[in-house]
Amino acid sequence: MTPLWLTDLPRPARLRVTPGLRSDVVVVGGGLTGLTTALLLAQNGIDVCVVEARRIGEGTTGASTAKVSLLQGVRGQRIRRRHSADALRQYLDANSAGQQWLLDYCSHAGVPVQYTDAYTYAQSDREVERVRAEHRVLAQAGLPTELSESLDVPFPARAAVRLADQAQLNPMALLAGLAAEVESHGVQIFESSRAQGVRSAKSGDFLVDTEHGPIEAGTVVLATGTPILDRGGFFARLVPQRSYLTAFRLSEPAPEGMYISAGEPTRSLRQVPDPDGDVLLVGGNGHTVGRDSDTASRVRDLVDWTQRYFTVGDPLSTWSAQDYYPTGELPQVGPILPGQDRLLVATGFAKWGLTNAVAAALALAGRITGKSPHWSGALASWRPTDATGIPAAITANGSVALQFSAGWLHVVRTGDEPAPPEGCGRVNRRLLSPTATSTVDGVTASVSAVCPHLYGIVRWNNAEQSWDCPLHGSRFAPDGTLLEGPATKPLRRLPD
Repeated sequence: MTPLWLTDLPRPARLRVTPGLRSDVVVVGGGLTGLTTALLLAQNGIDVCVVEARRIGEGTTGASTAKVSLLQGVRGQRIRRRHSADALRQYLDANSAGQQWLLDYCSHAGVPVQYTDAYTYAQSDREVERVRAEHRVLAQAGLPTELSESLDVPFPARAAVRLADQAQLNPMALLAGLAAEVESHGVQIFESSRAQGVRSAKSGDFLVDTEHGPIEAGTVVLATGTPILDRGGFFARLVPQRSYLTAFRLSEPAPEGMYISAGEPTRSLRQVPDPDGDVLLVGGNGHTVGRDSDTASRVRDLVDWTQRYFTVGDPLSTWSAQDYYPTGELPQVGPILPGQDRLLVATGFAKWGLTNAVAAALALAGRITGKSPHWSGALASWRPTDATGIPAAITANGSVALQFSAGWLHVVRTGDEPAPPEGCGRVNRRLLSPTATSTVDGVTASVSAVCPHLYGIVRWNNAEQSWDCPLHGSRFAPDGTLLEGPATKPLRRLPD
C-alpha cells in the first residue's frame, strides 16, 4: 500500500548516523514537525541535526491528505467540551500561526498550493446538530465560518459548516523542499537511523542511542508521532488511530473544496491536480490500531462508496496513515516531564498535522530560543487542565488492559498450527512461546508475537500485511522489522 505521493517519486538517499557526533540539538523524526523545528533552529544559529528512522516522507506526513485547514471536522466542539473558550481560541491561534508560516514557506520555496474552501458536512440527519454546533463554537471563537443547510455534491450531505480560503498541497513536495532548505543551512539529516533510546552522558548532555551507535546532544526533540520514550507516560495519554485512503482518476469534474464528515464512518475528500487528469482522494474508516480483524474490508468499503457516488474506475492507489488522538483533546508539545526542558516532545495532532505540526515546531523552537509564542500554553505537554482528560484516559487504558488480557488468553488456548495461506497471518503458541506466523509473497515467517514495548500480543493486519499491537500502536513487518513506535526494537525472529 503505497501513498499516492510516493509513487514513482525519486528521492535522494542520505547517510546513516555516524557514532560519536554531537549537536546542540538532535531532532528525532524527519516529518513535518522535525524538519520545521530543525529549520527554525538553524535560522537562529543553533547547531542541530535530524535523525530519521526510515526515509524522509515515509512517516505520517507523507501518507496524509495534506489539508491545511483551521476547520478540522468537529475538533472545535470536542476541545470546547473539555476546555475553556480561551483554550480553544489559543488552539486556533496556534493552528493559524502554523498555517500562515507553512503557506509563507511554500510561497518562498515554490511549493504549489491550492486554495479552496473547507467543509464539515452531515452525512445524515443525526449529524446535522454536530455541524451546527461546530459552526456555533468556531464562530464564538472568532473563525468566520458559514452554515449551509445543503450542499451541491453527489454524495449524501444534509448540511455543512464552511470555512473559506483554506489550502491543500502535495506533502512530499513540501517535505522535499524543507529537507533541502534544512541541509542548505548546514544541518545534517541522517536516514535509516532509528533512535532506540535517550540516556544521560557523563558530560551532562544526552546520548541518543540509534541502531548504528550513539550521538550526543545538549537538547533532544522527539518528533516521532508518539514519543519513543516511556517517560511521562504519553503512550497512556494517546489513542493510536489507523485510517485508510484511496486515490481515483476523475473522468468528469467533481465538487471543488475539501470535505470531511461530522460523524462515522468518516469520509474525507479532496482533489489533487494532475496533468493527466485530476485525482480524487477519499479517506476514512479509521480504527484503533490492532483492533480490527478485517482491515481489508475497510479499504473495500471506501472503494465501493466512491464508485457508488463518482464516475471512477479502479483506484490508482490505496494506503493508510497513522496518527494519535490525545485523551485530553489538545496536542502535547513541550518537556517530556515537568521541568525537563532539554528533552522535548510533540504529539497528539489528531490527524490535523499540517497545521499542528508547524505550530508545534514554532512552540518547540520558541522554547529553545527563549521566544515562546503567546499561544504555546494551549499546546503544553503538561497543563493544569490535564485532569479534564483523566476520564477519557481511564477509558482508553481500560481498553488497553482488555486487549492485553484477550491477546494472552488467545495464546494460552491455542497450540501449534500449519502455516497460514498466502496473505494471511495467525498467532498461536509454539511450545511456551507466543508465535506470529504469516505467509507473504510465498515466504512463511515466524516471529515472536510479543510486542517489545509493553508485551501486548500483536494481531495480523490483512490490508497492510503487518503485525499490529492493539495496546499502543506499534507495527511490524511480517519478518518482524519495526514499522511504527512506540516500540524501538523489532519482533524477535524465530526459527522455522
